[in-house]
Amino acid sequence: MQSSRGRGAAAKPAMKQSAQMVVGQLMVWSREKPPPAPLPRLSLCQQRHSASLPAPPPSRWLTERRGFVLTGRNTPKPCIISQRKLSKALLRPGGTVGKAIITITAEELTGNDDYVELSFSARKLDDKDFFSKSDPFLEIYRLNDDATLQLVYRTETVMNNLNPVWKTFKVSLNSLCSGDHERKLQCTVWDWDSNGKHDYIGEFEATFKEMRGAIDGRQVQWPCINPKYKVKKKNYKNSGIVILNQCKIIKMHSFLDYIMGGCQIQFTVAIDFTASNGDPRNSCSLHYIHPYQPNEYLKALVAVGEICQDYDSDKMFPAFGFGAQIPPDYKVSHDFAVNFNEENPECAGIQGVVEAYQACLPKLQLYGPTNIAPIIQKVAKTASQEVHTKEAMQYFILLILTDGVITDMADTREAIVQASHLPMSIIIVGVGNADFSDMQMLDGDDGILRSPKGEPVLRDIVQFVPFRNFKHASPAALAKSVLAEVPNQVVDYYNSKGIKPKVSSEYQSSRPFGP
Repeated sequence: MQSSRGRGAAAKPAMKQSAQMVVGQLMVWSREKPPPAPLPRLSLCQQRHSASLPAPPPSRWLTERRGFVLTGRNTPKPCIISQRKLSKALLRPGGTVGKAIITITAEELTGNDDYVELSFSARKLDDKDFFSKSDPFLEIYRLNDDATLQLVYRTETVMNNLNPVWKTFKVSLNSLCSGDHERKLQCTVWDWDSNGKHDYIGEFEATFKEMRGAIDGRQVQWPCINPKYKVKKKNYKNSGIVILNQCKIIKMHSFLDYIMGGCQIQFTVAIDFTASNGDPRNSCSLHYIHPYQPNEYLKALVAVGEICQDYDSDKMFPAFGFGAQIPPDYKVSHDFAVNFNEENPECAGIQGVVEAYQACLPKLQLYGPTNIAPIIQKVAKTASQEVHTKEAMQYFILLILTDGVITDMADTREAIVQASHLPMSIIIVGVGNADFSDMQMLDGDDGILRSPKGEPVLRDIVQFVPFRNFKHASPAALAKSVLAEVPNQVVDYYNSKGIKPKVSSEYQSSRPFGP
């Protein structure tokens, strides 16, 4: 078993994280701090047999590159594409090549996840209707690198009005202009017709750089031009004026913004010690300690814990057990400290958790039932204290390792709904071959989880994964799966509370002096 690395407070949280190959993003590691200028574009199609890249040492910096990953039956290796089109024939059932072709166009983005809020109106638009006035709507297109146009946004239709005021809308800067403030945008005004054959009123070109002129309350105006009228009509000026009344940039902070601002991941482990795991002295038990091979509990613990520990400076992790009779009176407990020190349940690093787990097994009497609501409530109580600070300094992750379907489902649903209001995420790993179909309800991917009283979760904070799906996979694959949703959960929580990450200088100045 590998021991915990990087003990003690680190100047910057270590970035030990398996690079993710997902649609739209490739994580690339660099030994040096990334320069302010954009990195060169990917010019070759890189292929790997594995969807995970090796984790870097803690000293490396993380940079992000945007691209696409194409995986399919006729692409045996993941393929990263940048600044080009890729076309592949679709396969029929049985593997024969069909006539249909799918084309993916990749375009590099700057990595800006901010949103912009825009409010448009127009005046004196051309009247295209005989018995009433035009019913105008506005379309905004982005000009792509290959000279094609991509629809970004279409406003609602304002009926019977030549001076429309369209509703304010929000769009990401990546969608609007791929993060390029000088990229051309084509804006077209149409007169809506019920038969779908809308009448063309006119168009104009703009850039986001021009739109930024409306940030400080000023209006930005463009003449709406119909090119045909401009050629045919001698005194033609325009077909109306389109006005941008408001441009507001909404800053969207990333997971790394919060981590680099000093947010610590407080990692807690809860282990199932119910009798259904089997006698630990028996080699068939899920808790059996093999001299040369870790059991499934240890594999899951180490795979997830070794990633989380690099986002925690003190490397001290509370570890709890549930469902066992514990000394000295051997009463059933569902939230006991694995090191039997209720005043200080923390263990030094993931290796400390492993050692405490192995040491406690001979002293316990495995029992039941499988109740996890108490341990969720215990961690939630600690997380609730963080709410009052109104700062992004501590986010809590509870890893629950269990071999069966929980027996206190109603209480657990209630506990999760309450925890969804807190800086907290829950990861449940199902160990063994039990039927975990009921556990999928807690995940919330197939619908909104509700308490027994009908109260919905404020946000999705639970990720459930059966370990058997990763029994023959690398530890990095399991960690990638169970931690995939955590970055967004962290960002969603702090954004919902309006809490911004501290900048590095603020974080360093707020840290206490000492070793």
